[in-house]
Amino acid sequence: MTATATPTVLTARALLLDMDGTLVNSDAVVERIWRRWAERHGLDGGEVMKVVHGREGHASMAVLLPDRPVEQNLADNARMLAEETADTDGVVEIPGASAFLASLRGLPHALVTSADVALSTARMCAAGLPLPEVRITAESVGASKPDPEGFLKGAAELGVDPADCVVFEDSGAGIAAGRSAGMTVVGVGPRAGLHAPDVVVPDLTRVRIEAAADGTIRLHID
Repeated sequence: MTATATPTVLTARALLLDMDGTLVNSDAVVERIWRRWAERHGLDGGEVMKVVHGREGHASMAVLLPDRPVEQNLADNARMLAEETADTDGVVEIPGASAFLASLRGLPHALVTSADVALSTARMCAAGLPLPEVRITAESVGASKPDPEGFLKGAAELGVDPADCVVFEDSGAGIAAGRSAGMTVVGVGPRAGLHAPDVVVPDLTRVRIEAAADGTIRLHID
């Protein structure tokens, strides 16, 4: 799939927003913690970083250490989540995120993240961003991205057909999840362009929201 050329206008009835890499730049802490984890397990840090974005930690571990018991991955993931929640040094908003979220007030939208409640709250707070009222977190799903469960649950919570949703994502796993859910996907940032979303923007300063009279949301992307 080739990304649609910009400028373009997309129409939706709801927006589903990933957090890390989409609203919040948490790359510094993700790199610190996952590279330490890679070193402990004798893995190449660069290769590990190709896997971990967009997935729940235990799902990344299952890819990277396929012979390790699930219970060990879950326990390791709990420790990692505690580390990540406590470390917000360098966590900042993606350019344009604050204005973008402000423009969505009163419009159907949800956060759909592989982070748990504690981590998503800590990172959004550190970046100075408000949490959307509807949130699908790690606790809400049984399967991590690239499974579409999170996005489908977000659409259901908002009472919107999946085909009428637009997903904002930065990672390969997240973009695949949005596509599997039957949704249009806007890729945000340099990682996104490698995974064939429908449209790619460098950051959220390139997206303008318009509430249409017919109840739809128009996204002006340049």
